[in-house]
Amino acid sequence: MSNSKSIVLVHGGFVDGSGWEPVYSILKKDGFDVIVVQNPTITLADDVAVAKRAIATAKKEVILVGHSYGGAVISEAGNDPKVVGLVYITAFALDKGESVASLLANPAPDAPVPPILPPVDGFSLLDQEKFPSSFAADVKPSLASFMADSQVPWGLAALEGAVSQPAWRSKPSWYLVTKDDKMIPPPAQRAMAERAGAEVTETLGSHSIFLSNPEAVASVIKKAAVGAPALAR
Repeated sequence: MSNSKSIVLVHGGFVDGSGWEPVYSILKKDGFDVIVVQNPTITLADDVAVAKRAIATAKKEVILVGHSYGGAVISEAGNDPKVVGLVYITAFALDKGESVASLLANPAPDAPVPPILPPVDGFSLLDQEKFPSSFAADVKPSLASFMADSQVPWGLAALEGAVSQPAWRSKPSWYLVTKDDKMIPPPAQRAMAERAGAEVTETLGSHSIFLSNPEAVASVIKKAAVGAPALAR
C-alpha cells in the first residue's frame, strides 16, 4: 500500500461532502492526505472549477474520487495534470458530450427510476419519502431520514452539464459497482466502467455505499493509490 498520493473526494448530487467522513477517517488513519470537495452542484462548470481548486492545494499527486454525479465532475476535472488516477464510486463515467441528464433520459425498461421531483426554480430534489429506499436503503434509518431532510438542491445546469474531454480516456481508472443500487442501475455502472477500461470491483450495497460500507470504498481508493503510475519527472 502506498500513501504517496493525495486523495481528493468529490460528492454527488443531493448530498454534501460530509458524507465522506467514514471513508475520510479510514484513509487518514492509513496515512493519506485527504481533501473533501464541497461542490455547490449548481453548474457542472462551477463544480469542476471547485474540484480543480482542491486539486491545486494537494501536497502530492492526486487520486481523484467521485460518487454518483461526482463522476461527471472528475471526468472533466481529472484532466488536471496533477491527477494520476480516477476512482468512480457507483458514478457517472461520462464520455464526451454526455451529461447525467442524457444518461438518465432513456432508462432500460426494467431499471429502477430515481424519484427525482419536477424542478423548481431550476433545481431538483428527490422525493423525501422515497429517498431512503432509493438512495440509502442499507444506511441506518435515522441517518437515511436525515439525508432526505437535508438534501442539497441539484441545479439543472449541473444535471445537464456535458463533459468536454473525459479524463478516463488518458488516465487509469477504477470503478466500484454496487449491486443493490436503485439510483444508477448496476448494468449501467458496468457498461460505463467497461467503456472506460476501469478496473472493476463489485460489492453488495446501495447508492450510499460510502456510508454503509466505507471499508469497501476505501479499499478501491487504496488500490488506485498503489496502481496509478507516478508522473514523469
